[in-house]
Amino acid sequence: MASTTNAVLGARALNRATLARQLLLSRAELSARDAVSHLVGLQAQNVKPPYFQLHARLAGFRPAELAGLMESREVVRMVTMRSTIHTHTAEDALALRGLVQPARDREVNYFRKGLAGVDLVRLAGLARELVEEAPRTMAELREALAVHWPDADPQSLGVAARCRLPLVQVTPRGVWGRSGQVRLTTLEHWLGQGGGGGPVGVGGQGTDAGAYVDEVVLRYLAAFGPASVQDMQTWAGLTRLKAAFERLRPALVTFRDEKGVELFDLPDAPRPDEDTPAPPRFLPEFDNLLLSHADRTRVVPADLKGRTWKGNQAYRVLLVDGFLGGLWKLTEGEAEGKGGGGAARLTVDLFEGVGERRKEEIVAEGELLAGGPMTEAERVVVEFGAVAV
Repeated sequence: MASTTNAVLGARALNRATLARQLLLSRAELSARDAVSHLVGLQAQNVKPPYFQLHARLAGFRPAELAGLMESREVVRMVTMRSTIHTHTAEDALALRGLVQPARDREVNYFRKGLAGVDLVRLAGLARELVEEAPRTMAELREALAVHWPDADPQSLGVAARCRLPLVQVTPRGVWGRSGQVRLTTLEHWLGQGGGGGPVGVGGQGTDAGAYVDEVVLRYLAAFGPASVQDMQTWAGLTRLKAAFERLRPALVTFRDEKGVELFDLPDAPRPDEDTPAPPRFLPEFDNLLLSHADRTRVVPADLKGRTWKGNQAYRVLLVDGFLGGLWKLTEGEAEGKGGGGAARLTVDLFEGVGERRKEEIVAEGELLAGGPMTEAERVVVEFGAVAV
């Protein structure tokens, strides 16, 4: 039976519990693949953030490990939660895309004005044929679809194709040290499962939708809990998940936050003491730690709300004592003079003054980031100063 308590978890208690689930209190001895699975994916709007996310979380991580998983198609880049690109294991990509498909279907409705007269079923079929014939850029796909609907808005045609089909970014896009345009094919085709059907997963072949949603709730709590229903809905970009939490209530424990919001959690999940030391961690832009709760004060103090963004551009963030404490910028390959090797310069912009001991910890973590496998620098300079996007 569920254990319902009157216990209130303050911001620091929630912070330490979430950092423990996110592998940020101490680096975990996990493979990159297992970490991607545990975290239920990595936000991946840009190419490098998934690598930096794993470097902050895993002991001995090397970019080649994740790059190899990308090239072997064991992990993929595609649109899932919140209509954003994520790096997922192949298995999660197949299933999670099904989970969020209703949200993608609703997204198409926002573009209905530009899709007047467009048969969306036919569009999806044509788009599937095109990208499975050869991976296409979105511009190429829009151009090909516009031949069939010349009066439609090309941008809307592209959005409809992206929403109706599980489109994956093919390599070399997403591979560390390589470059390439975003080219798309269907997830099933990329994984060698053939085309013609919808995505495997919720609503897919032989799937118990309710059971799968419940499984994802448990996995979300394992990676982001303790959390409210609204927190998970924010992470997934979905609504109406309360029923799943109610089905699971007998197997969960519940708490309250300082505002009285009910929080659910796994009975045996780690909830460290709020005074547990939290080392500094350098996180990339769009890290899911900062995006996966309706109430983000467990990581972002209320007085720092909005400091991680400028317009539609996100900053790279520094955690100090577990909370947002600054920004950072890494510049690689600076000249060291004639005959000198390249240097990496890590600039750290602290939001408020910290003691010398804390600064020493930040410098040590910065040197691990800039002087380790994430750069090819022969020398590392860590400095404190202003950072701008």
